[in-house]
Amino acid sequence: MKERVNPELLPGLEMFQDLDLRPEYLPAIREGAAQMRPPALVDDSLSLTDEIIAGPDANPLPIRIYRPKLMNESLPALLWIHGGGYILGSIDDNDDLCMRFVKEANCVVVSVDYRLAPEHPYPAPIEDCYAALKWIADHAEALNIDSNRIGAAGASADGGLTAALTLLARDRQYPSLCFQMPLYPMIDDQNNTPSTNEIKEGFVWNQKTNEAGWKMYLGDLYGTDQIPAYAAPARAEDFSNLPYTYTCVGQLDPFRDETLTYVTKLAQAGVDVEFHLFPGAYHGFESINPNADISVRAMTEYIQAVKNGVERVAKVKA
Repeated sequence: MKERVNPELLPGLEMFQDLDLRPEYLPAIREGAAQMRPPALVDDSLSLTDEIIAGPDANPLPIRIYRPKLMNESLPALLWIHGGGYILGSIDDNDDLCMRFVKEANCVVVSVDYRLAPEHPYPAPIEDCYAALKWIADHAEALNIDSNRIGAAGASADGGLTAALTLLARDRQYPSLCFQMPLYPMIDDQNNTPSTNEIKEGFVWNQKTNEAGWKMYLGDLYGTDQIPAYAAPARAEDFSNLPYTYTCVGQLDPFRDETLTYVTKLAQAGVDVEFHLFPGAYHGFESINPNADISVRAMTEYIQAVKNGVERVAKVKA
């Protein structure tokens, strides 16, 4: 399989150690990731504010707001959901990307530090994300946000949370989303597609780690036929009336086939969708190898997709 990897992406793959995702090891893995994270360099033109809002169970829910220091007009907003297989990750993981969204897509970004499994299995993470999305819409005037131009985005498991969140917001009929960007989303708990069977080990995320993540996220629901689409969006039966969508996946990502199926169902349901399959790319390639040409192209696409997504409503109205 390694001979199929884009040569630019090989160094990152060879440096990445396989994760043993047994629950008892998660605290050490989380701590190790936090220690390795470089400090973010905050752009002087931007304001970063940490706040605590009320979560769905009155739990304190941390959010981080990224916005221009000077806002002369009402801006679109993007809810960013960090990655980590439903069990890892932090609000501190994507400061640089969120600041790029603000500067280059001219929007306000709110990142949510939702509760993680297995300590907090489904539905806690998705309900935390919904609480953050609702908070954005409820406080649109105070934040100087255009409530008609709110989007959501995330990668990997949090591409899964993004896809679930759009279903939930549609069915609860609030807030109205104009755009979603579920990047290589983790949406199929059955873990039995051709691509998951192809990527059984290694490659950053694989069938083995995928099984561990789903077991911890779904808890007692795992392996049953009682799993709702808000937990595993691949199980949804109705994909209509969802927002304009951008998504992508690497050809050597275990989520390749569930993403292909998802894109097909969106298109068949009349949802406008843009999709990119990156050959030679494995899971999370662009964050592990940020300077590779293919990674720079992917990140540039993400920025442009957000810009296009939040501008579509304004163009339609015009």
